[in-house]
Amino acid sequence: MGPPRSKKRRPTFRRLLKTSGVKLENKLKNRQLKQQNVAKKQRKEQKKLRQAVKDAAIRTPRPLETYRKRPEEEEDEEEFLETLPTDMMEDDDLQQMTAMARQASFITRDLSSCGPVHGGKKRSSEVVRGYEKVPRKMARMEEKEVIHLLPIKDKTGVIPQSVERVVKKQEEEEEEDAAAEEPEEEEEEENGEGLESVADLTAEQREQLRVQKITQKKLLIAGLGSAIISDPVSNMKRVKELRGMLMESDPSVAVTVRKLVMVSLMEIFKDITPTYRIRPLTPAEKAAKVKKETQQLREFEEGLVSQYKFYLEDLEQTVRDWKQKKKKRSQAVGFQSYRGLAEVAVRCLCELLLALPHFNFHNNIIVVLIPLMNDPAKKVSDMCCDAFRKLFQQDKQGGASLATVRVVSGLVKSLNYNVRPEVLRTLLSLRIKEVEMKKDIEATAPKKKFMNNKEKKKNLSRMQRKWKKAEEKLEKELLEAEASESKEKKIKLHTETLNIVFLIYFRILKKAQKSVLLPAVLEGLANFAHLINLEFFDDLLNVLQNLIQSGDLTNRESLHCIQTVFTILSGQGDVLNIDPLTFYSQLYKMLLRLHAGVPNDDIIIVLRCLDAMLTRRRKQVTLQRAMAFVKRLSTLSLHVLPNASVGILAANRSTLHSFPKCDFLLDNEVQGSGFYLPELDQPEHCNAQNTALWELHTLQRHFHPVVRQFASHLCQGAPSEGAGSLGAKLSRRCPVELFGDYSVRDMTFNPPVAPPSTKKKDRFSGGATLLDPELQRQVQSVLTAAAAEDTQLDFTATHTPTQH
Repeated sequence: MGPPRSKKRRPTFRRLLKTSGVKLENKLKNRQLKQQNVAKKQRKEQKKLRQAVKDAAIRTPRPLETYRKRPEEEEDEEEFLETLPTDMMEDDDLQQMTAMARQASFITRDLSSCGPVHGGKKRSSEVVRGYEKVPRKMARMEEKEVIHLLPIKDKTGVIPQSVERVVKKQEEEEEEDAAAEEPEEEEEEENGEGLESVADLTAEQREQLRVQKITQKKLLIAGLGSAIISDPVSNMKRVKELRGMLMESDPSVAVTVRKLVMVSLMEIFKDITPTYRIRPLTPAEKAAKVKKETQQLREFEEGLVSQYKFYLEDLEQTVRDWKQKKKKRSQAVGFQSYRGLAEVAVRCLCELLLALPHFNFHNNIIVVLIPLMNDPAKKVSDMCCDAFRKLFQQDKQGGASLATVRVVSGLVKSLNYNVRPEVLRTLLSLRIKEVEMKKDIEATAPKKKFMNNKEKKKNLSRMQRKWKKAEEKLEKELLEAEASESKEKKIKLHTETLNIVFLIYFRILKKAQKSVLLPAVLEGLANFAHLINLEFFDDLLNVLQNLIQSGDLTNRESLHCIQTVFTILSGQGDVLNIDPLTFYSQLYKMLLRLHAGVPNDDIIIVLRCLDAMLTRRRKQVTLQRAMAFVKRLSTLSLHVLPNASVGILAANRSTLHSFPKCDFLLDNEVQGSGFYLPELDQPEHCNAQNTALWELHTLQRHFHPVVRQFASHLCQGAPSEGAGSLGAKLSRRCPVELFGDYSVRDMTFNPPVAPPSTKKKDRFSGGATLLDPELQRQVQSVLTAAAAEDTQLDFTATHTPTQH
């Protein structure tokens, strides 16, 4: 029998190919490692050679003191050398000395060290000690300088090479001094000639020279700006150069150049600033080694932040100089130009406030601009107020709004509530109402429920469970991507902002009720009343009731108080068992005292109050009260502008829908005892059920078509459908929206009034249908005879009748 058969399977051809590929890769890796080792050895040898050269250069003997000998000493030494015998040294000694001289270690050995001459390799610490032993200031000859050259290496070792060069120090210093003095003299001469030449120019020539200088500066600014924007990472130094032009010293163009530079730098920073906040690096991050691109980006960010900071400081200093009326030492800018420069600086700060809310020093800009909202200069104050209104409207997270409200609170308190009302009216632009409403909707929405394992096994197959698991995982990831954390943070910021706003309002209500800020406070309370906490309702209602009963408020302020009360009661305050009859009576009393002219903005507040008082609280309002308001509103609609009439009639329509029994007012028959008392200011006791809405018949002849349409609609009982119903365009809009749609603020009517038709006729017509037939025949005969004879009729001539 043959040898036993091996049980191991023979490798396939594919495995052989794979094995050969692995071997080739291993061979290639081994070859690369050998090359790296060879290169490493070469680098070590080169490093040793460089170290030996440095050691040889360090150990070259240098004289400790250099001095010249006297002539007598030199002559004695020469005589002594001549007297020495030349045959005292044998040949063997001479050869040994020559061999020792060729060894560099014998010459350059450091005598202070006790190591052997032919020692082994030096450690790195010994190399450092060698550097330490080099004198800090090398002593050398006054006239010569030693220059070290590349050393020579032979069998015996490294031989250092050096060359001496003569130094001419005094002559060079004299030449440098002379060269430095020449430009100074030239500059002084040019300045003197320039002053003399400008003084000799005429006014027209001076203006031409000024325009020429401004053009040159504009070209320079444009060149620097385009270079920075094209490559901001490499040209960050140009920003410093451009910022240096803010200190322009030429009086003729200083103001214009500084304004141009301010605006140019503002646009440049808006363009090159990244969309994230740059934080300072920690010491560990600075010490860590990074890539070249990362290091370049860090340098750019550091330079950008520093230059942006210096630019903001320059703008702030410009505004401060204007406020303090502080004159600089340089006479380049006069007092009268400070205001113009400050306005440009404020404009730049406002633009940066809106364009870079995420970048560094944003809170610093807020701190600078908020005191300027209370500035006596109306242009500066309006500019800052508009900027903060826009900031509130575009702030989605709430961080900038919170910082602004904090500074405003500190300003109002520090000035003892002596600020302009516009400062507080800017707070009305806060977006807190929208976010809170959105939050409530999301809170009431049902959340999606995921299936548990038992439900999955019971209702789904194996493949369906697999797909369901992947689907639920994806949905969870999507829910995390919606940034629920940021929503909670946003709500927290808005809550803190609102607390500070109410703190400002309550302080003024408590300590400064007679200040000019009270209307703005009441307007703000009316705007944010639905967000007030329940624990403040009782105290706030008492304060507002006392303010109304005091009689010191204007109509608009009283309307804001009423709006605040009913906004509270229609929101979270509906749980309170309060009958605000006093506020109903106060509004009923004020309706006939409203302004009927152009500034009819009070009507908007009235319409909002009516919606909260009658429509939303229909279950708490009696029928007598509703009928009294409908009657008085109809009377008010007769003497107000068309848009106000449309809004009031739309409010009456809503009241008729909420209280269907108010259609008694459309009947002429008396529904109860007593007489209607229109002069009584108590809506419950004026007997409004015993009157009729005769004002609607007058309004049906109004010049405005929409007023006529609403009046006829109400006369028919305000039907929702049928012949007397309104179209969808009017019926689906609320009274406040209709008031704004048909406003005549711009002196235009909506819809436009049709022009009168022209009644002119091209030719005279006889009017045959209106004349007597006999007279018509006589006129026709006369006209025919005149046309045949081609003569003109003379109606001034007298006609003598013929006697028959």
